[in-house]
Amino acid sequence: MTRHWLTILMAVVLAGLGAYVYFVELPAERTKVQTATAAKKILPFEEREITAVTVRTDAGEVVLTRGEAQPWSMTAPIQTDADSREVDAMLRALAVGRVTRVVEEKAAALAPFGLEKPSVVLTVTAGTRRETLSLGDSGPISSTLYAMRDSDRQILLTDLAPKDFLNKTVQTFRKKEVLRFEQSQVDRLRLTYPTTEIVLYLVNQDEKKRWKVVFPIEAEADQAEVRGLLMMLEELKALGFIDPGPQRDALAKRLKKPGAKITVHVAGADQTVKLFQPDPASGEAYAGTTPEAPIYRINPSTIKDLTKELFALQDKRLLGVSRDEIARLVVKTREEQYVLLNRTHANIGWVLEDQPNEKLDQQAVALLVSRVADLPAELRVVKQAGPLAPYGLSSPTAEFTATGKDGKTKGRLVLGTRTGGLVYAMGQGLTGIYQARSDILTQIPAKRDLIAKAPQDKASTP
Repeated sequence: MTRHWLTILMAVVLAGLGAYVYFVELPAERTKVQTATAAKKILPFEEREITAVTVRTDAGEVVLTRGEAQPWSMTAPIQTDADSREVDAMLRALAVGRVTRVVEEKAAALAPFGLEKPSVVLTVTAGTRRETLSLGDSGPISSTLYAMRDSDRQILLTDLAPKDFLNKTVQTFRKKEVLRFEQSQVDRLRLTYPTTEIVLYLVNQDEKKRWKVVFPIEAEADQAEVRGLLMMLEELKALGFIDPGPQRDALAKRLKKPGAKITVHVAGADQTVKLFQPDPASGEAYAGTTPEAPIYRINPSTIKDLTKELFALQDKRLLGVSRDEIARLVVKTREEQYVLLNRTHANIGWVLEDQPNEKLDQQAVALLVSRVADLPAELRVVKQAGPLAPYGLSSPTAEFTATGKDGKTKGRLVLGTRTGGLVYAMGQGLTGIYQARSDILTQIPAKRDLIAKAPQDKASTP
């Protein structure tokens, strides 16, 4: 019986020790860890809680506030939209920043740490809470800064990187996009130049949205080229700002005739930007939107990038008909001629017109049709076709004629003399004479190579 009581007593003691550790020691340790972690944080609140920040430097003071919809705006020294990415990047660096060492508990001499005249003073607001942080010189190792909070006046060595906080100006925090739109919302595009105008519409075609040129000609657009142009417009950023006032008024008098005017139609409204380069030798270029907006300084190369001629924007496929619309394709080279008929609607595939019962290598035929239909012009030689002999087009190296499902000729492609890696070409899809990639000349299969090989033929092929 005595042994049983001893066992029970030991169990009670162990249970008591376990309860003490669980209810006393572990919470105390967790509190200690949490306190130590909090002590290492520079700010007493989280990034998502921040509603305003003031950045004060020798250059002046910038006040930034966050609205209910989360975008940042600048309220001083001017009222305008802020560059949310710049603001968020700075606050994120501040929120994740840590104190690596408390250098002095109570600041006595500030000058040795660059805090007597701090490089930057940040006042961060989170609802009703506020903290002011002064940033001084770089620490003993790279990517560190000395700092001091107004709340405790401790001199801290932090892991804040100088690049995230120093040399920030009004321009740093201003929204720099000249136009405000999303490419997916644009359905019209108008390019106006001193001598011409190009208009494009986004239309529904075969259950897909595709860009089309509607002026000065009606033609398919080069989808990738139009999307690239819209991307450049969406990312057009100011290098500087000339705000409304005497300086802007004086500059506006010099900017009379734009080199280009581009209008995007977004969500039922137009946004227009005018591009100017009054003196190309000066290396300066400007963009203007509305009379109330600033005039923006932009990179001069932007004007060249955004100035697109019709050839660049229209579909440059030479044949003039898509592969899906071809019912009959005549292939003619200097060695032979054959005609392919599209019988895919009858689940037969492509066949030779003069040998309809001959089984063809459908993959080889589809590849040929694709190459012919999708061959793009690389360079324009002349806008209007004139004498053809100089380009070898009067006696072509190869010629393709495509008939549509309605029995009418829909496309024609003629290839002439090869020069370097290009070949002179002329097609129904584009007016004029062009150069295209010459490798298509080596990719035209002979008639016999289109005929599918029997299994025994494949086995005997070396």
